[in-house]
Amino acid sequence: MIKILKYSEVSNSEIFKRSEPDFDVEDIVADIIYNVRKNGDKAVFEYTEKFDKAKLADLAVKKEEIDEAIKLVEPKFIEILKKAAANITKFHSKQLRNSFIINDENGIVIGQKIIPVDRAGLYVPGGTASYPSTVLMDAIPAKIAGCKEVVMVTPPDKDGKINPAILAAAYVAGVDRIFKVGGAQAIAALAYGTQSIPKVDKIVGPGNAFVAEAKKQVFGKVSIDMIAGPSEILVVADGKSNPRYVAADLLSQAEHDKLASAVLVTDSMELALAVQSEIENQLTSLKRAEIARASIDNNGKIIVAENLSAAIEIANEIAPEHLELCVDNPFDYLDSIRHAGSIFMGRSCPEALGDYFAGPNHTLPTSGTAKFSSPLSVDDFIKKTQYTYYTKEALSRVAYDIAFFAEKEGLTGHARSAVIRLEDEE
Repeated sequence: MIKILKYSEVSNSEIFKRSEPDFDVEDIVADIIYNVRKNGDKAVFEYTEKFDKAKLADLAVKKEEIDEAIKLVEPKFIEILKKAAANITKFHSKQLRNSFIINDENGIVIGQKIIPVDRAGLYVPGGTASYPSTVLMDAIPAKIAGCKEVVMVTPPDKDGKINPAILAAAYVAGVDRIFKVGGAQAIAALAYGTQSIPKVDKIVGPGNAFVAEAKKQVFGKVSIDMIAGPSEILVVADGKSNPRYVAADLLSQAEHDKLASAVLVTDSMELALAVQSEIENQLTSLKRAEIARASIDNNGKIIVAENLSAAIEIANEIAPEHLELCVDNPFDYLDSIRHAGSIFMGRSCPEALGDYFAGPNHTLPTSGTAKFSSPLSVDDFIKKTQYTYYTKEALSRVAYDIAFFAEKEGLTGHARSAVIRLEDEE
């Protein structure tokens, strides 16, 4: 049963404690990465057989497999994918940055170019659940940014097949190439390249502890979006909230993973008790009840605060991946929320809206990293290059200032490079 904690009566360590894996994967992942770097496809095939029980003849997904997947999924699902893709496109198109140029001084031009990364790599989880929504959320911003190629990796089932819903989403999102590989070996393949899988410039997408560790270890060889931890939801709700709705929203994240975290912060003990009871009523009817039960019992909590202002401060300290604000006038509180991956406003805005359909991204900072990082966006798939142009006359006006500055740092070669052009003309 989810525990109820009165904020004024328990320690901060209990209030702000987060779930963490109870096993160390660093050495295992390092060995996998080394093997893939050294042996390429051979290592990937071996790990796919070992971990996914699939003996593959080819890593690449063929066009025929995508065509078959489109036929296998319901036409209604394709229609919904396209609606969701349109909403995601509409939102993320607003994130496009423009290059700029400044030439308002005689003989000087400076500017910045916005350039998409050439090749983006998307990791789409498999395992206990598959997420076509993640395909849309990761691929569409990359396409909007203008990446030349979007490469997706996702683990196959024991028959060597990819979930048709995943392939259908990849088709709708415009993914260019798809490979049947998951886990740390997939991240290694994207980071270093193999005989079949191309090296990418950026790797994005959530995964388990092995995937997160692999992304951490290859960072620097490639760019990554973030190190994602277990999924989180925090609901701030006042006493007028419907306990059935709040319980359903908490369980919507608890069913993700046994390490997932579902937290309610409220100013009402009456609501806390009602939600605690309602979670028990709803939990057993979930398809993934065993996972949700472990999440709720081990990581779930209801925190009773003195008032809504205190509840929001608790939420800011936790800095959750998803934050629901279940109050009558949510925009009155929006400016008070400083740290959250994505905010869901009002009583009619379940977090599932963000997972699938509304348009804002669902690949979000977890484990408190919302204090300093952001949701996946078009920005993740672009880089910026600066440029500078000075005429001889423009340089002559500042060369001795540059030299003076350089000599303060003891860099006489820098100083000489600024003034030598002037000396040649004297």
